[in-house]
Amino acid sequence: MQSGRIQPEQPIQPQKPKRLRRRAWLAVGGVLLGGAGALTAIATGSESVPQSGATASAPVKSTVQSEQLKGSGGRRTVDQHTTTDRFSVLGVTWTDPTVKLDGSIKVRTRLVNTGAWSAWHTVQADNDDAPDPGTEPGARGGTAPVWVGLSDGVEATVVAKNGETGIPKGIRLMLVGDADKKSTVNVAMAPVGYAAAADDTDTATASPTDTTTATATDTATATDTATATATDTITASPSDSTSATATDTATATSTATTTTTASASASATTPTSTVPQPTIVSRAGWGADETKREAGDPDYADEVRVVFVHHTDTAAAYSCTDSASIVRSIYAYHLSQSWRDIGYNFLVDKCGTIFEGRYGGIAKPVIGAQTYGFNTRSAGIAAIGTYQTIDGVAPTAVSSKMMGSIAALAAWKLGLKKYSPSGSNALIEGASDSSGFTKGKSYTFKNISGHRDGFATACPGANLYAKLPAIRTYAAGPPAAPTVTGLSGAGLSGSKYYTKGSVTVSWSTTTPYAVLTRFEVLVDGTVAAKASRTATSAAITVGAGSHSVTVRAVHINGSVKSSSTYTVVKDTTKPTFTTAPALRTRTGTVSSTSIPVAVMWKAADNAALKQTAATAPSTATFGPTVTSWGTTAKPGVSTAFALKATDYAGNYGTASVTRTTAIVQETSATKTGTWTSKSSSNYLGGKSLSSTSKNAGLTWTFTGRSVAWVVSRASTSGQAYVYIDGTKVATVDLKSSTTKYRQAIWTKTWSSAAKHKLKIVVVGTSGRPTVTTDGITVVK
Repeated sequence: MQSGRIQPEQPIQPQKPKRLRRRAWLAVGGVLLGGAGALTAIATGSESVPQSGATASAPVKSTVQSEQLKGSGGRRTVDQHTTTDRFSVLGVTWTDPTVKLDGSIKVRTRLVNTGAWSAWHTVQADNDDAPDPGTEPGARGGTAPVWVGLSDGVEATVVAKNGETGIPKGIRLMLVGDADKKSTVNVAMAPVGYAAAADDTDTATASPTDTTTATATDTATATDTATATATDTITASPSDSTSATATDTATATSTATTTTTASASASATTPTSTVPQPTIVSRAGWGADETKREAGDPDYADEVRVVFVHHTDTAAAYSCTDSASIVRSIYAYHLSQSWRDIGYNFLVDKCGTIFEGRYGGIAKPVIGAQTYGFNTRSAGIAAIGTYQTIDGVAPTAVSSKMMGSIAALAAWKLGLKKYSPSGSNALIEGASDSSGFTKGKSYTFKNISGHRDGFATACPGANLYAKLPAIRTYAAGPPAAPTVTGLSGAGLSGSKYYTKGSVTVSWSTTTPYAVLTRFEVLVDGTVAAKASRTATSAAITVGAGSHSVTVRAVHINGSVKSSSTYTVVKDTTKPTFTTAPALRTRTGTVSSTSIPVAVMWKAADNAALKQTAATAPSTATFGPTVTSWGTTAKPGVSTAFALKATDYAGNYGTASVTRTTAIVQETSATKTGTWTSKSSSNYLGGKSLSSTSKNAGLTWTFTGRSVAWVVSRASTSGQAYVYIDGTKVATVDLKSSTTKYRQAIWTKTWSSAAKHKLKIVVVGTSGRPTVTTDGITVVK
């Protein structure tokens, strides 16, 4: 590809277009009144709310209503209401495109959906986009087309700074709508700034909605139906009133000396681009009425070497379901200015849908009407919407989908001649009155440039213009490296993922999918799975052992970028319980239905143990190093305590222990010394034994594998000695700052069940000798 190398431009003499026949226009009955330098037109109507679709299966007829603005004398405004057909786009045009309106244009419309009038909005009097001089005989001057949403009433005021002499001749208010398609849009008046124009001469034809038709004229009549024939052949002139700072502004190079001639037809052989063609909605797809444009082929250059990005300056807020209707309206409005066809070569909406623009073949170097003076050897891509703040209205958001589609389209279009989206090329200025440029001089542009780089304009809006570096990067590739966001079916332990074999790899990317061909998942450097460019995950299967896994994004030009590498280990071995589960008593509060117990175990895995979980008689989850579970058991009931050990691959092993627990009351003990029986609902069974006598004792004989002594505790409680099978094993202090009942205070566990004796002896602690017991609990 010719990356970064400037291609010198050779002057091209465009073929003079054929004279267009005049077509019938639908005239709207409307009295238009005004004064010197102040002209006002008002029209309203009322109908039900229509609907619309994004594309059309057949040509969609458009209505173009022409209201000739009139006024004389001093400044005055008179409201005269008439009926209009529904429309979605409006603009103001005049006879001579070289004349500039030094003043202001304000409009407002009445929305069909609400019946409410919008606020007044200023319409930019200059149109940034225009045909090159001499290429569009009969072209009219005018504002940009303004998308207003479905409306049935309009009011417009034109005020010239220098009075009536400042009002251009043949000034008209143009209202454009679909005759057989309806819009769902319900938006207020769109902000107006710098809109789309064209570079070929056409006279639009309105589709009448009734039997009354007339030929539009530039001369007002006294009747409500104005008719006339415009025969001027005028060279369009851009406005010098707007300037913009552009970091990619074109630089002059050597003046070209060789002249080539543009042809009226292009080669029948479609060249092969360096990247695939993106999906493009054809003219038939958006409902272009081909009977309205100039018949025959457009003018062609020998190649396209620069793509200019525009914005249509239509409504900032719009629904993508109305994009086709917006394109049709721009098409009809450009025709109403006596252009051959819609000015742009392509249009892209905020959802990323690409629409074919000017007729002639999407792969051919059709000369459009989009960058005044530089239409030859360039293509214009218009982003539908407004991408700068105007009249305080927030701009259209620059969506990733739209940026991606612009990038993919530009890469394909430039790739037809093997030009790099990141490179630069030269074009020759074809206009003599373009501010900052000299006719016949060669200027260097980035291969993807903004309209403002080739003309004194704010187009494509500050927000979109700021995104052009990113669009060039998207178009040129390589893509950004994907970010792996997950590996489901595998568990992460440390820096490794463990799986039983099947893994779904998920990822995200900052690269718009429109410039991607696909994603690939590589295992050990070999492609194991392919996914579509819109996909965010793919499934793979790995064999035994450790593997490297990477996700790779593939650009439309074949360049690639890979994610970080992840280690995935296949593990099919189940965890084991190296120490089988065992049940024992534990400290805590005892009740007649609940005995505190603990399940003890040890689990292990050949690779990485993730967790152990209790599954019965209740559930709980523990980390891989936890070896005990504190729970409770119901006395007198045989209960299974089940565990499940799971590794990071998802393998698991299970184990369980079944035991019966019991409460042995204090009355079952053999007494020595003095003991007093106490009654209270706080005690197990409603009673307890208490002693203050030194050496008083209680002995329980039981069969089991774990035992716990149950007591009552208070600030006056004393100490006791504990004997197991005749051997003193502990001294236990029952003192507590708060009174507590039924407390398992001391435990003892054996490896197996056997017959044992537990004896407690009162120490007779000075000042607090009391020992109160509620019996013992046993795990059998």
